[in-house]
Amino acid sequence: MELRQLQYFIKVAIKQHVTQASEELHVAQSAVSRQIHQLEQELGVSLFVQKGRNLQLTPVGKLFLDRVEGVLSDLERAVQEVHEFLDPELGEVRIGFPHSLGISLLPTVVAEFRKLHPKVKFRLRQGTYSSLIRDLSGGEIDLSFISPFPETHDQVTGELLLSEELYAVVPQQHPLAGSESIRLSQLKQDPFVMFSDAYSLRTIVLDACKAAGFVPQIGFEGEETDTIRGLVAAGLGVGLLPEMALTEVSPLEPAKLRVTEPKVTRTIGLIRRKDEKLTPVAELFRCFLLKYFER
Repeated sequence: MELRQLQYFIKVAIKQHVTQASEELHVAQSAVSRQIHQLEQELGVSLFVQKGRNLQLTPVGKLFLDRVEGVLSDLERAVQEVHEFLDPELGEVRIGFPHSLGISLLPTVVAEFRKLHPKVKFRLRQGTYSSLIRDLSGGEIDLSFISPFPETHDQVTGELLLSEELYAVVPQQHPLAGSESIRLSQLKQDPFVMFSDAYSLRTIVLDACKAAGFVPQIGFEGEETDTIRGLVAAGLGVGLLPEMALTEVSPLEPAKLRVTEPKVTRTIGLIRRKDEKLTPVAELFRCFLLKYFER
């Protein structure tokens, strides 16, 4: 069984027509037909049946197509990794991130990295804490920013990059809006605009309120920092947001207050699969990030 046979088989399966497949492959129609026939002979099954002017996959043909596409995808990835090994500057980094880091941190570090390595490509995937761990463990991404940083984990390892302070956000007309800092307990009578259950920031906020001696009243829930900030600014409640989420100026802006008691922070780290070597280009980006955050 030859690689060319598999490539011809996939093209015919997609086009459902030998002539159209041969035109896209830039080979003679007879060559495509011959390779498909030889493949069917080797397998001992019919992969296609004639239906009008088109070819249709048989049930076993559909099964074979699923498997072959996976094999060729793995092969393409292997070839890409070889090219990356020879020249990391031409590689691709697959990196995950939580939404709150996609506002400024991720674009900033990628832009700085590409000043030094302009040909490196990036494939980005946004997710929640659990989905990023899952995607990394499953090989869907190479690296991921994560918050909070998991100190111990069975499947991933990494480095702590920084700790970030969370600020209270309140509507501009709130009685405390003019304060420089507050105790979190001063907001216990206010409804909170909270992240939904899937987001690690929700746990941080709930734990902070517990440490301040109260359980927050949840008025609204959202899934993105911009949503939380907008709802608070509109007067629908109060909340806690990371400093990074408050750097951009928007038409609807809440008041930002430092929380002195308890001090609320989150950790941000960079993780990769445990006991697995990164591709050269991913390792190049990882080393860049470690030096960047040291500065």
